[in-house]
Amino acid sequence: MNTIRMIIDTDAGIDDAEAILMALQSSHCQVEAITTVTGNVHRDKVNQNVCTILQQANQSVPIYSGSARPLIEQWQPDDRRYHMDDGLGDWNNRPTCELQLEDESAALALVRLVNQYPDELILVALGPLTNISLAIRIDPTFPEKVKQFVCMGGAVDAHGNTPTVTAEFNIWVDPEAAWITLDAFAESTMLSWETTVDHIISADDHNRFCNLGTSLAHFYDGINQKPRERTFHVFKGQHIIPDPLAMAITLHPDLILESEKRHVTVELQGQYTRGQIVVNYTRWKTDKPNVTIIRKIDMDGVLALYEAMLG
Repeated sequence: MNTIRMIIDTDAGIDDAEAILMALQSSHCQVEAITTVTGNVHRDKVNQNVCTILQQANQSVPIYSGSARPLIEQWQPDDRRYHMDDGLGDWNNRPTCELQLEDESAALALVRLVNQYPDELILVALGPLTNISLAIRIDPTFPEKVKQFVCMGGAVDAHGNTPTVTAEFNIWVDPEAAWITLDAFAESTMLSWETTVDHIISADDHNRFCNLGTSLAHFYDGINQKPRERTFHVFKGQHIIPDPLAMAITLHPDLILESEKRHVTVELQGQYTRGQIVVNYTRWKTDKPNVTIIRKIDMDGVLALYEAMLG
């Protein structure tokens, strides 16, 4: 299998950590850079979280600090605190980590890297698309030089998880950035919130992973323990994995069982729908499809990736 060269843009919550570990532990993936953005928690905490993730994986990857806030509006922290205060589950045994950031900002690093390696780098966005949109505004040819763009985001059937009930969190945090990004890329791959909810790790499998006995399994258990206690009644003890699903289908496209190509944009003005992904499901408007929406994924394959990652 050919080696995948990847940039990960992240707001480094718990599921981001699992997705990043999945890429780092893959035998055919080289993570060239990690760029950080405010989303689940503020960028400054995200930076520290990425440092901790790399430390746990015993790997070194350049970290480029990105946008501290959305393009237009003030950042609104997620008051549900799913990722807890620090973004990594307020893990009791979290070790200290000596954070070292690159001098270059995330947006400038993204532009430089894709120009240095045109059509060689896969870009996986696990958080709000602020950094990506800034890179596009700096260099409008940026999307043409990205080999593949994959994002976790969007409620493609308007079953959202935010105060705007039709919007998904990553898009809701910075709708303008999402609009700019989806408008600029001729082709994107989207792992939606609805697909996430349809592909959840069972309580039994989650507990099995927690008890594998390795240092990474201990890390996985530690960052999930407190959030899982808080949301047990919501997901009935199951483990929800939006970002790892996006990473899994990037690393192993054969895990995709069903997908569809549609034209997708973002609502910016609606009183009740700001941040909603708008998908053209009709025959009346003939906008060219720009997004591959992932619908069904081979969960046996995803579970095998978790086993390999944590075992």
